Amino acid sequence: MKKLRLAVVGCGAYESSRARGYIATMVKLTDLYDLCAICDHSEQSLRVVGERFGIDARYTDFEAMLDGESPDVVFILVPTDGQAVMALTAVERGCHIITEIPYAHTLAIGDAIDRTCRDRGVVWEVAENVWLWPQEQLKQKIVRKGLLGKLTHARLWYTSGSYHGINGVRMILDKAATRALGYAQSVEVLPYSNYGGVEETIRWWESAVVEFEDDIVCLYEMSPAGARGNFWDIEGVEGHLSGNELVLYGGGERASYPIREVFEEIDGEQILSSVQVDTDPPVVWENPFKYQKVSHTDDVAKAAILNSLHRAVTEGAEPQYSPANARRDLEIWVAIRESANRGSVWMDLPLTEETDLERRFEAEFVRQYGGHPVTDRVRLLNAPFQRLSPLWTVAGWL
Repeated sequence: MKKLRLAVVGCGAYESSRARGYIATMVKLTDLYDLCAICDHSEQSLRVVGERFGIDARYTDFEAMLDGESPDVVFILVPTDGQAVMALTAVERGCHIITEIPYAHTLAIGDAIDRTCRDRGVVWEVAENVWLWPQEQLKQKIVRKGLLGKLTHARLWYTSGSYHGINGVRMILDKAATRALGYAQSVEVLPYSNYGGVEETIRWWESAVVEFEDDIVCLYEMSPAGARGNFWDIEGVEGHLSGNELVLYGGGERASYPIREVFEEIDGEQILSSVQVDTDPPVVWENPFKYQKVSHTDDVAKAAILNSLHRAVTEGAEPQYSPANARRDLEIWVAIRESANRGSVWMDLPLTEETDLERRFEAEFVRQYGGHPVTDRVRLLNAPFQRLSPLWTVAGWL
């Protein structure tokens, strides 16, 4: 199996950062990748991550890393605002890329990255993790096998980056969204520190109805806070999925099948082997990364993303999530808020023109950084990208 040279830009400022979690998974996939270099503006982050994972090639200059290491793949883990700039720079050098979600600040910016990748003949995978969690992959299998019968509704409640929840629901339904109607309101809350560490007393509240093919409807709500955490339910004529449970309605009675995790001992460690529901016959998802000792929910998703990019590059397979899916998930979210901004009117999907919401995202980006992420990418390459994105400033999105 061909190993690819993988470089990472963005090491994370904290031990619990997503970037460091990804790197911890990367170093387990030694049959797929040689983690050749890391890059970050923070020399302290470089030192901590480099020493922890044994990475000697450490750079504070992104272009110097690209020139000095010639990576096959660049995983871009910088804050959201720097994703497009770094992606286009890497692609222009002929590197395959993995970027964090979302697709981009706007559909047009994401489309520009996608066109550049196609022109350069490189692969782009987007690191959406939720649909790749083991239990979510099992839910997808349950629905594909028809255990719920005809699907009717999904119910989505999300309190943070709802892109993930939209992704989770859409990938289970496996249907295209056809239109959306949204409502949004800013509400007062107790003082809190936002994603950028700034104190605020306002949050956005979103609600929506999203219609999918085959008369399936998703009822969605993003509240600032509340008694419930993030969850989504899938309902069909013959049963439903709620949380970690499958319920079937056959024979006039309801039968409950909890989603069960199965572990096995590998080299003295308890590693997730599968997740399943004990129907007759059982529906089982098996962990393809257990022998690399990738076991935790999000680590399995990370490994799947890295494996997807490797297969796309070395075997010519399509990336499993891909820019096309990333675009669909962002488009639903944009349509919801654009509908709200227009007085809660139905928005047909796919969208056929740039929305006012997207223009506001771009304008705020230019105001904050003094240039556009596509047309001014060279000038912005060393900009001090912040955690608090225009997505938050304009719409309260993470």
